[in-house]
Amino acid sequence: MSEMNTLPATPPPAWLHIVQHPLARLLLLGGPLFFMMATSSGFLEQFAAQPLLRLAAVVGMVMLSFATYIGFVRFVERRSVSELALAPVVTELGIGLVIGCGLYAGCVGILMVLGMYRIDGFNTVSYMVPEIAGALSSGFLEELVFRAVLFRIVEEWLGSWVSLLVSSLVFGFLHLINPGATIIGAIFITVEAGILLAAAYMVTRRLWLSIGFHMAWNYTQSAVFSGIVSGNAPAPGLIRPIIQGPDLLTGGQFGIEASLTAFGLCTATGIVLLVMAVRRGNIEPLPWQRAE
Repeated sequence: MSEMNTLPATPPPAWLHIVQHPLARLLLLGGPLFFMMATSSGFLEQFAAQPLLRLAAVVGMVMLSFATYIGFVRFVERRSVSELALAPVVTELGIGLVIGCGLYAGCVGILMVLGMYRIDGFNTVSYMVPEIAGALSSGFLEELVFRAVLFRIVEEWLGSWVSLLVSSLVFGFLHLINPGATIIGAIFITVEAGILLAAAYMVTRRLWLSIGFHMAWNYTQSAVFSGIVSGNAPAPGLIRPIIQGPDLLTGGQFGIEASLTAFGLCTATGIVLLVMAVRRGNIEPLPWQRAE
């Protein structure tokens, strides 16, 4: 009797099949989020002389971007937003922040040993405040766009290794739009940061570790060591440095991301995380390798 009273499940509407296609999701979700990321970058420039307003504008864009992402995942993808699960946020974000700081400090330490980075003095702690907004913008918004949208959706579609290649290339070569960008810098970021940040997502299947890496690297680079961030105009941080040496080791006008020191440390860390992801079975196979 119970079987006779059971109604058939309502099939999903046709429009939902269309918007759930990977290409459609990349456009419908990635497009608006990329616009919000660019808007946040505009606020960083517009309010450069007003640190608190700068921070408030960026925090607002981060909140709007995350609300947009969560809404799209719930109502279009029809699933829970596991990649933004709150339970592990403190642990994973904290680990990412510590390792991100450590990686950049390690690069500077190598240059100091080689005599290419010298401390000429210190500014007041207030010099570290303006760069908080930039670190939040890059850490949260860029990871949302390039890992939670681009990497995740391409991975579901074409597998982990194809997605790693695609997301790394897009992420690296978009840095060419920065004022002091170089081809070498874009290539180095493609490999070192593309692998590191995607692997951080792969090993946890959440976004917090990669956000921590990205945010801590950028903040330590600019606010602490007064380094150039990916070819952007340098801003004074806590330390007043004198940097002298070949561009291949210091990164030159692009910043330390375009150096062999960063390339070695960050790529090695990314490979370790990739190995961990493989051992955990977190690799999505190519489409034709998947079980029916």
